[in-house]
Amino acid sequence: MSHSFSDFCTIARSHAPRVAIILGSGQGSLVERVKLLATVRFADVPGFAPPTVHGHSGRVVLGLWCEVPVLMFQGRMHFYEGHEANRVTGNVRLANDLGVTTLILTNAAGGIHDSLNPGDWMVIANHLKLLTPTSWQESLEAPKPSPYAPELVAALAADPPLLIGTYAALTGPCYETPAEIRALKAMGADAVGMSTAMEAEAGASLGMRVAAMSCITNKAAGLSAGVLDHAEVQEVAGRGHVVEQFANRIERIVLPSFHLRA
Repeated sequence: MSHSFSDFCTIARSHAPRVAIILGSGQGSLVERVKLLATVRFADVPGFAPPTVHGHSGRVVLGLWCEVPVLMFQGRMHFYEGHEANRVTGNVRLANDLGVTTLILTNAAGGIHDSLNPGDWMVIANHLKLLTPTSWQESLEAPKPSPYAPELVAALAADPPLLIGTYAALTGPCYETPAEIRALKAMGADAVGMSTAMEAEAGASLGMRVAAMSCITNKAAGLSAGVLDHAEVQEVAGRGHVVEQFANRIERIVLPSFHLRA
């Protein structure tokens, strides 16, 4: 049952969540790990918009995960859907308004690094935000500080080790050309997608600890013989063992620290 926005906020503030997780394409099933306390549809949240992308159900969920209150966003609002930056980052501001101090982002991405294959996870240590006509040149001339918390990056990438890399955020919604992938690789990108960067920067600007992980759903354009397809993206990102890998790291690394504080 979905709640009204005001009721959802009342319930959320009474449980004081300190962790929020924004789930990328195909990863919405992670909410099955939590004991549901309240939900609200994006359509009922002021400033939000229902997602138009398959694999994003468009709900905000409050639940208990390992007895820790957690906010989960099943889907996000993408820049390529025609939303301005203020709307794309509305999820981050809502989480901040409800008291969240740690923001974890996931996305589905194409693997550029030679070692990345479909079903792998990469921990993001920095990103290239390539969302304007001049941003490609600006990224090379004046790199920005990373919004990702080093201690979370190191913890999420450990035991067993995951690649720590750079995520390139492009406008979408079309996939990249092989020539663009070669350019991104030369710029230092290890994975490419169409989200996350705006949200990560918004979270860091609000004083949150930010972490992000990319689920590699395909080799980037020109790096395999296959044709890129969103249905494949959803299928790979939603595989049980893939979701389980992410969930286990959150349970081992992020949630225990909040459980102890409680």
